[in-house]
Order: sequence, then structure tokens, then C-alpha cells
Amino acid sequence: MDSGLYAACAGLRAQSQALEVAAQNLANVNTAGFRGQKTTFQSLVALSGAGATGPNGRGRPGSSALNSAANNFGVLEGTHLDLTAGNLVTTGNPLDVGIEGSGFFAIQTAEGTRYTRNGSFQVSSSGQLVTAAGDPVLSNPALKEKGAINVPAGAVSIASDGTLSVNGAVAGTIGLVDFASGTALASEGGTLLSAPEGSAQLVSQPALRPRALESSNVNSISSVVTLIGVQRQAEMLQRCMSLFDSEFNHIASTELAKV
Repeated sequence: MDSGLYAACAGLRAQSQALEVAAQNLANVNTAGFRGQKTTFQSLVALSGAGATGPNGRGRPGSSALNSAANNFGVLEGTHLDLTAGNLVTTGNPLDVGIEGSGFFAIQTAEGTRYTRNGSFQVSSSGQLVTAAGDPVLSNPALKEKGAINVPAGAVSIASDGTLSVNGAVAGTIGLVDFASGTALASEGGTLLSAPEGSAQLVSQPALRPRALESSNVNSISSVVTLIGVQRQAEMLQRCMSLFDSEFNHIASTELAKV
């Protein structure tokens, strides 16, 4: 079978995956604290040199540089998070807090500790500081009150160092952690991120902006342009596969009958 079909198939698969990433980014353009993902591609040479085997497992003697180029497959290598900071937008909500600079809030979920830049918090019916999904926000692990933060009834205020006060009395401190450069952070949907166990490092001097939220770092215009571009490439590769299929059918019905 012609290697061009394999190349088109591999390219279509890669562009379909990239389309999902682009659509996910665009869908979260207005999600506070969202971190966009970027795709990276790699070239996979399935045939190189006269003695190499093609994708169908059979050798192709006498292959030239043209044959080698025809077997150059583009595949999706993976995705990585864009950790560029978003803009801080004032909301006036006393339970909203944005991070200035680097760092993440630590959140206790059913799957374990997760991390986010989304500082849109609220007080649960049980009196704990939680996210919009109901997951407890963890306190500063260097202090005595480790774990979830209990918020008594009253007027709540959050200071720039993460100290949470109710009616002027300190009720707890919001923890802020960061990670060494190169740490593998993975998106778990929405704004939650996972990290290797033990990789989180406490931020000694947190810088927070009370009554504000960090916007998504996804640029809506560039995301739409990317989405359109990826979609057009996917459509082009789909047409290529249709042409290959038509050619194979023609060969099968005319040329093979003469053998």
C-alpha cells in the first residue's frame, strides 16, 4: 500500500488531537485561573534508506530520498501547559483572591492534593473555605492549622499574604506553593493541575491580590485562528485520504484484473 495513505492517516490523527486541545482552550477563555495547553509535533521517519522497511512491514529496495520523504510522518508528540500569567481583574468579592507572580493554591480533592490558580472561593455549609466545586482550600502547611481552613460566621477579609480574618480576628492562612522549573504539571480538566508527589514547595513570601481574580491566559483571537487553521489542515488530510482510497479502488478494478 502507498505510504502516502499512512502519512495522511497519521497527520489526520495528529490534527484531530490538536483540534481537541484548541477547542478546550477556546472553551475556557473566560475561566478564571485557566492555563492553556500547547501542542508539540514530531516527525517520525518510517522509511530511511534502501534496506528499511515501510509501514506495511515490507522492504522497499531502491528507495530514494523522495521515497524517504514520503514516509515522513507527522505525529502529535504531546501537550504542555502554558504557565504564562493571566490578567488580574478586580471583582470586589471578599472571598476572591488572585496570585501576583508565580505560585498555586493547594486544593484537597477526592483524588488527592491538586493545584490551581483559580482563587474564586466560598464558604461551605460546614464552615470551610472551599472552591466552587466544593473542594477544601488547604492552609499554609508551615503553620499549626494544617489542612482545611475553618471560617467562622462574620465579615471575611483576605490579606495580601494569604491571612484570612473574620471580624478582624485571624482564622487561618491560605497556603501558596510553587514548583521547580521543569516539574511535570498535568491538567486534570478545568483549572486543576496535578504534580509529582513531594514536588510542591512552600512560597515563603506569597503575594496575593484580595478581591480580584486572575483571568485565563488563553488569547481568544489567537485561539480562534489556531482552531480554524487546525480544522482546515484536518479537512485537507481527509480529502487526501479520500483521493488515495479512490486511486486504490481504481487500481483494484482495472489494473489487477489484467494480471
